[in-house]
Amino acid sequence: MKILDVLRKETILTDLKAKDKKGVIEELVASVSQITGINSRELVQVLLERERLGSTGIGGGIGIPHGKLANLESLIMGFGLSRKGVDFESMDGRPTHLFFLLITPENSTGLHLKFLARISRILKNDSFKKKLMKAAGSNEVLSIIGEVDEDF
Repeated sequence: MKILDVLRKETILTDLKAKDKKGVIEELVASVSQITGINSRELVQVLLERERLGSTGIGGGIGIPHGKLANLESLIMGFGLSRKGVDFESMDGRPTHLFFLLITPENSTGLHLKFLARISRILKNDSFKKKLMKAAGSNEVLSIIGEVDEDF
């Protein structure tokens, strides 16, 4: 499976307006909610509960808000870009610009961990991150990810 197998154009936001963690999560969830029909408040609650365990702001300008949801049929993914950066309570204390949202079915721990690891791995590439930071729209984000996307 590849990232582009689950990341849909409609869930890519290249101009996040939110100024805080909860706002970013709500903004990312809105498009996912429209596509899946899952109540956005339920998705936000799952993600914020996970954040209470420890921030998913991993540093280096990256946040990977994620969680598991009962009765979810398949993995959901979204992407967001905040050009100004947001205080996402990152490990390094710096603003977060790139967000990968990941919600998986409750019983798919293996898939959940594989996707988290894959996203973390590709985001260690500085030139990849710089390209994403400059992406003008969803098609460009998909193209940039496509350059490094591979089956895992």
